[in-house]
Amino acid sequence: MNISWDVTSGILRRMNAGGMLKSTQDRMERQEETQKQVEFFEKQKENLKNVSCESVEEIAEKLKMFQSYEDQITSIKAAYNQEQMFHILDESTERGEQIAEAVDKMEPKTPEERLEELVEEALGTEDTGELGEIMEEIEEVVEELTEETIGEMVDGAVQESTEELAEEAAAAEAVPETLAEELRTPEGYVPFDVRL
Repeated sequence: MNISWDVTSGILRRMNAGGMLKSTQDRMERQEETQKQVEFFEKQKENLKNVSCESVEEIAEKLKMFQSYEDQITSIKAAYNQEQMFHILDESTERGEQIAEAVDKMEPKTPEERLEELVEEALGTEDTGELGEIMEEIEEVVEELTEETIGEMVDGAVQESTEELAEEAAAAEAVPETLAEELRTPEGYVPFDVRL
């Protein structure tokens, strides 16, 4: 098992934990906890070197304690490795959820959403206040005209000529252009033509 234990890296990991996956943070915490436990039993083994034995029973007891510490270290490392397997599953699940969210954000937009974005981009404003209300009215008029036109074509109740449809479409398109032109001209400005 390759575990790198650096006190400085532990501090840096805690500082950078804000942008990490939850499973990665859990893994780091388990790693630090495992390291603390291993270090404790390593110290206990080192302390056994300082214990002097005068009888065979004391030596046997010392060897028994040494073997117990070795077994503890082995079981701690085995438990950590087992947790690592589950960590990989947790991390892959979290990454899958992140990818699914990114895919949802990248789905194609509806024509209405694209129209709203184009209008906002063209006007350089957001849908707030009077401008938002005016834009909503325009969208409603366009939707009503579109619905009426489709309804008339499907029902077959009224046969309109190609010229009349073109006039309605031009009128529907002229409404946003006229509104955009009115919004671009400052209040109190009267346009005039000058010919030289």
